[in-house]
Amino acid sequence: MSKQSKRREALLYHAKPRPGKIQVVPTKKYASQRDLSLAYSPGVAEPCLEIEKCTDNVYKYTNKGNLVAVISNGTAVLGLGNIGPEASKPVMEGKGLLFKIFADIDVYDIELDATDVDAFVQTVNHMAPTFGGINLEDIKAPEAFEIERRLKEELDIPVMHDDQHGTAIISAAALLNALELAEKKIDQVKIVISGAGAAAVSCTRLYKAFGAKAENIVMADSRGIIRSDREDLSAEKLEFATDRKIDTLAEALVGADVFVGLSIADIVTQKMIKSMAASPIVFAMANPDPEIKYDLAMRARKDIIMATGRSDHPNQVNNVLGFPFIFRGALDVRATKINEAMKMAAVRALADLAKEPVPEQVNVAYGETKLQFGREYIIPKPFDPRLIAAVPPAVAKAAMESGVALAPITDWERYEDELLERMGNDHKMLKLLFDRARSNPKRVVFAEADHLDVIKAAQIVYEEGFAIPILLGRKEVILELKQEIDFDEDVLIIDPKCDEEEERRNAYAEEFWAQRKRKGITRFDARRLMRERNYFGAMMLNLGEADAMVSGYARSYPTALRPILETVGKFEGVNKVAATNLMLTPKGPIFISDTSVNINPTAQELANIAQMTNHTMKMFGVNPVIAMISYANFGSSDDPHALKVRQAVAMLHESNPDMILDGEIQVDFALNSEMLKNKFPFSKLAGKKVNALIFPNLDAANSNYKMLKEQKEVDSIGPIMLGMRRAVHIFQLGASVEEMVNMTAIAVVDAQQKEKRARSKRLSN
Repeated sequence: MSKQSKRREALLYHAKPRPGKIQVVPTKKYASQRDLSLAYSPGVAEPCLEIEKCTDNVYKYTNKGNLVAVISNGTAVLGLGNIGPEASKPVMEGKGLLFKIFADIDVYDIELDATDVDAFVQTVNHMAPTFGGINLEDIKAPEAFEIERRLKEELDIPVMHDDQHGTAIISAAALLNALELAEKKIDQVKIVISGAGAAAVSCTRLYKAFGAKAENIVMADSRGIIRSDREDLSAEKLEFATDRKIDTLAEALVGADVFVGLSIADIVTQKMIKSMAASPIVFAMANPDPEIKYDLAMRARKDIIMATGRSDHPNQVNNVLGFPFIFRGALDVRATKINEAMKMAAVRALADLAKEPVPEQVNVAYGETKLQFGREYIIPKPFDPRLIAAVPPAVAKAAMESGVALAPITDWERYEDELLERMGNDHKMLKLLFDRARSNPKRVVFAEADHLDVIKAAQIVYEEGFAIPILLGRKEVILELKQEIDFDEDVLIIDPKCDEEEERRNAYAEEFWAQRKRKGITRFDARRLMRERNYFGAMMLNLGEADAMVSGYARSYPTALRPILETVGKFEGVNKVAATNLMLTPKGPIFISDTSVNINPTAQELANIAQMTNHTMKMFGVNPVIAMISYANFGSSDDPHALKVRQAVAMLHESNPDMILDGEIQVDFALNSEMLKNKFPFSKLAGKKVNALIFPNLDAANSNYKMLKEQKEVDSIGPIMLGMRRAVHIFQLGASVEEMVNMTAIAVVDAQQKEKRARSKRLSN
């Protein structure tokens, strides 16, 4: 993508369909006059009076306890500098988005036109009664130090400058684990810090809190080593001044055990890395380009332990591992501040989490066979679902133990359940899906590429780096559309009907005829059908000229499916294919099957659909908990419609006793775990969170998924084909660009899985 195209895409993302990235959403009913009279006048007077009697009631009757202000004056925006309050607003909105998706914390972003410390502090003090916490952001040093210090002293709610403490907390966790792997003690290692801004100062202070010795630390700024004999030092820099007679970073690194970079790109050389002590720990965290490129550092030393701020290398030091979860824990016990004990508790929780067995969901998401504690895994991955249940409780306990918690937690098991429930709307799964696809991109046939939306989707997946598009359709139209959307990259375009493809078309026809000649297909039919894109594209898969295929944008589902079934065929042992939709809902991801193929499956076919859904869910790293849906509950009706579901469940209980599956059961019981546990404690689903629904017929499954899809907080990915021999997936007629991008990622991951399975089969033979 050209620089101009990227710029336009970023601007459109922020401007459409409505400006900005966050909004205020009502949490109470407001449909009737009665609702409105409770929400405002006269009903609102009652909570006002209760709060007047006792100010603490504000936490009971308003959103204060889950509301954080992200406040900046735009004087030190990452990578952009002093751009002012208005220009910093997109960044602050983005911070609010991260608070919400990682820890379910609501945010108002506030941009202040105040560079004077007194004015800034006074303004925040005046608005503080609105909020449960204050997150300071992108404020230049040294003012940032004074602003945070004063606000922490003057306010009785948590205040944290994330630029300082976020990086400190994450890097400290990584440092503790790296030192353990290097078999070194923190009170003995020599540490070199490149950079002397807010983050560098906070990092160094936190390392000292964990035992690093001041005499073993050297810090450098843009003018060189911070020595005690320099006359230009601020109070913060003077705190870390060394008496050593050295002037350069290269001198400081000789024999050093740890390098922490929070400065600028490419200031460390391979020679400097080679001069460090055995098992050097190198945290090159300048963004977007580190102090030394990852590959250069790794080539310089085989014994290196390295971290960066980038997601495309192991050990990413990412602030999102910290601030959402630290505020979550602080808010939940109504902490009056975020103190050193709470920050250190967060460090230990992150360090400990990296040593625990990694859930398969995380391995799958990051395309790893088995992540485990070691030199390339010293801190958790940002999308590890365990973070929400690991860090906030540690922070909350530290707040209680250090005496700053006004609402202590007594039932920790219930609290962890509540934390996990908060993260039900798991849109992070899309990010995990894209990351996994990007780890091993595949060649994907777009069978209807002469439609504008289809080629837009192809452009996005190419630029996102998780698929190599092969565009089928009228070549002149595709070229015009590519030009229209600035899709300049040279990708393969094939028109199956054009004369120049005759040789390939005839070869495909011969292969297809050989497969289907005893099923009513003549050689003439085969040659005619190869002019159709779905047949042509499917043969590309069969002959290994592509890895996956997507189609269906401009055709009905049955019309698009028929050529695929005739050409690609079903996976070995599969009698009938099916489809499932992944629904991203406020209650978490839910798979719904069969949404597109089987009109009225038999009991045996329902059992097969459940097995294929179970397999697909595991492909996503999700542990399946499957409910077989009916209008009846566990034998309450002997009608044939309920009976076939009961029979399917009996078959599965016998053939697959380890599957967590049960039924027949009504949808509300399946999705309400408390109601299910109380009414049907004998069920295999009791006490578990159902994440897959197998419906008894196409009417029910299709209607339910489409109704859910239209709800405001629900997204759908699918239909995902089940049981196909190759990675072929069919869009719903008129699918959006976003839906096609998501389905292409599914197709790539499916192709990866099928490739892995084929490789394992070859090795076993």
